[in-house]
Amino acid sequence: MTEARYRVVVNGEEQYSLWPVDGETPAGWRPDGFEGTREECLAHIEEVWTDMRPLSARTPGPR
Repeated sequence: MTEARYRVVVNGEEQYSLWPVDGETPAGWRPDGFEGTREECLAHIEEVWTDMRPLSARTPGPR
C-alpha cells in the first residue's frame, strides 16, 4: 500500500494547509508548489509559516 500524497496549499491570508494531491484545490486556496507525504508537508509548513498571524493582522492599515 502506498502512502497518501498531499500538496501544501496557501490562502489569501497566507495561512497554510494540506490537501490530497488527487483532490481539486479548494476555492480560495492555491498550491504553494510543495507535495509529499503528510509528514513531509507538515515539516515544510513548519519551515515556511513562521508568522501564524493572518496577513491582514500583519499589514498596517485601517481596521
